Amino acid sequence: MLETIHFYHTNDLHSHFQHWPRIDDLLTSRKKWHQEEGDSSFAFDIGDHIDRSHIYTEGTLGKGNTQLLNQAQYDVVTIGNNEGITLSHDDLDTLYEDAHFDVVIGNLFDENGKRPNWVKPYVVKQTSKGTKIGIIAVTAEFSSFYERLGWKVTSAFEAIQKSLEQLTQDVDIVICLSHLGIHEDEKMAAQFPEIDVIFGAHTHHVLHDGKIVNNVLLAAAGKFGQFVGQVTVDYDLITNEIRNKKAILYDANELPIVQNELQKVSELERIGKEKMKTIEFYQKETLEKEWFQESALSSYFGEAMVSYCDADCALFNAGIFLDDLKSGDVSSLHVHQILPHPINPCVIELTYVELLDLYHKSLNHEWPNLEIKGLGFRGSIMGKMIAYNMKIVDNELYIKNELVNPNKLIRLATLDMFTFGYFFPSLKEAKKTYFMPDFLRDVFIWYGKKQK
Repeated sequence: MLETIHFYHTNDLHSHFQHWPRIDDLLTSRKKWHQEEGDSSFAFDIGDHIDRSHIYTEGTLGKGNTQLLNQAQYDVVTIGNNEGITLSHDDLDTLYEDAHFDVVIGNLFDENGKRPNWVKPYVVKQTSKGTKIGIIAVTAEFSSFYERLGWKVTSAFEAIQKSLEQLTQDVDIVICLSHLGIHEDEKMAAQFPEIDVIFGAHTHHVLHDGKIVNNVLLAAAGKFGQFVGQVTVDYDLITNEIRNKKAILYDANELPIVQNELQKVSELERIGKEKMKTIEFYQKETLEKEWFQESALSSYFGEAMVSYCDADCALFNAGIFLDDLKSGDVSSLHVHQILPHPINPCVIELTYVELLDLYHKSLNHEWPNLEIKGLGFRGSIMGKMIAYNMKIVDNELYIKNELVNPNKLIRLATLDMFTFGYFFPSLKEAKKTYFMPDFLRDVFIWYGKKQK
């Protein structure tokens, strides 16, 4: 006798809500349908559901996303780096206080090594026919970022091993929700064949029909709610074996139109705007954004970064400014429209030679028109690299118009995305201090208030 079990999954929504009404409708209607047919179904989200670049998420600090997951009747979720390291400790600690689902993360602890009370290392779900499903989950090991926020993220694979040792004797099917990325998922499948299905995320990979690695089914649904995944498992209740497992994806563009779906999406934006009406400071004159040259706005921001980070100079790209700083009262919403990126400021101490080399690399003539995706950047192109408070004259480095002592360490304020190694490989290993949970817009607001 076979039991068919249905698993629906989403990942890396990043608060792209344009398809959410259809996703909600699919999940809730399918759950009702399967229940009427006598089958069991479960819905999972594999992390990065939130993204503070969207005003609804920013205005509710992610708790609005939790309500959306509740309404869509999710059963289990795990976190991605957007939940884990773009919220303050307290905001993450209370993110799921009204959740109607289980939050499973095997490798997240507080700074004292204690598991938060809202987190479970694994859960066991039981189908209507008594089949027990063990669900484990792990998130990406951005250890240094978590530590700055008062959390501790341990080895994902060690957490998996520990959960499996506790689970495998007591369950019939083992599932892992993995916010590690496709390459780590493939390694996981090779190392842990006792896992039956790995639901993946983080690298935004699309597996239309799933992928079998070492008899483990890998499933993933891309990003931004473009797809909803479904995995079906046929379980033999007599022999206690899985007979078949398969994965498919539903294109959200092809899902049935939901009544008033545009109004529902607009309502989320209205709520976000309403919550971000707070006036932060008064601006005397308009400072216009310029992507391909220095501007009054870039100088304003450069001075803000140097002051906030107690730095000597700053390096950032002009493409971060998505709107002008307009004169008059400046609200939280206005600042968010200028700098929507979940990017943290950081400061790096560099030698004269290191900073000189960095400055020359920043002059790459191809960078201003470069399209950037990821790294926390939520704009479109890089724009000109702005070197604030520093310049090169006759191959000599000047900071604030003064020739730099070659023996002096220089404090450079910059964006965390430049420390990941893609643009400046030397900064990946450099010693740096991240200002967390502060975003660039927090620096902007701090400086604006200071001008009064």
